[in-house]
Order: sequence, then C-alpha cells, then structure tokens
Amino acid sequence: MTSETVIPKPRASRAATRKTRRLYIVLAGMTMLGLAAGLVLFAFQDSLVFFYTPSDIVDKDVKQGQRVRLGGLVAEGSVEKDGTTVRFVVTDFAAELPVTFTGILPDLFREGQGVVAEGSLLPDGSMEADSVLAKHDENYMPTEVADKLKESGRWQEGGEQ
Repeated sequence: MTSETVIPKPRASRAATRKTRRLYIVLAGMTMLGLAAGLVLFAFQDSLVFFYTPSDIVDKDVKQGQRVRLGGLVAEGSVEKDGTTVRFVVTDFAAELPVTFTGILPDLFREGQGVVAEGSLLPDGSMEADSVLAKHDENYMPTEVADKLKESGRWQEGGEQ
C-alpha cells in the first residue's frame, strides 16, 4: 500500500489580493494626478508670456507671432510719434529691437528710461506692442536688463540709468 501525500496548492491569500488592489488604486491615482497636471500646464501654455531682452531675442530662436515681454531702455533719439502710434527702439546696449505701439503711453515714458513692452514679434524682426510699462521710480529696472547693463559697463548705481 502506497500512501501518497497530497499537498494542497497554496491559495492566493486575502492579503495578496488586498495588496494588489491597493497597488492598482495607487497607480490609478498617480495616473489621474499626472493627467491633471498635464492638462493644467497645457491650459497655461496660451497665457504664459516670457520676458526677453533685445539680446535674448536676437540670440534665441523666438518665433514670429509669439507673445513676449521685451525689457530694456528706450534708445536715445529713437522715439517717433505719429498721432497715437509711437515707434521707438528698445536696447540693452548689446542689441536693439524696434517697437511699434498704438495707444496712450505712460507719463514716465521717455528716452533713456526703462521700459517693458508686451506684444508679438513681426516677420520683419520688430515688435508690435499692445501694452507699454515705463519705470515707476528711480530704482525700477527689470533684473535681466540691469544685469545686461552691468555686463556692458553702463550701469550707474543709485542714479539715472
């Protein structure tokens, strides 16, 4: 008489199924979170406007029609007014970019002063601005522009820039 011992196969324990179920829930949650973050970033893509200096626009591949914020100084002798249309050149002393703006300029807008223009780049390499901000006090200067002026040696501490 031979006696065979039957060894039962181990069944999946309840702990293993709970762990896999928990893993699936965590993975689904992380997937949903990643998808939500992607959708938020995609929605912000249209409203993001990057700040550039004239040198940045010349050096980097900024596409025509792209909305940008351009910061620098209004070049001396560059302001031309024709009714409500104003043409001027923004410089950081390393590069210059012509800007056209139609509208009312801020009271503090003048040659040699800091300016931030927001608009889109045109095919001819100029910019059509739809808003222009002028410096609001003696100390105002976008940090990127101040850094470029310091690099070029034209920065004047505490006085007129």
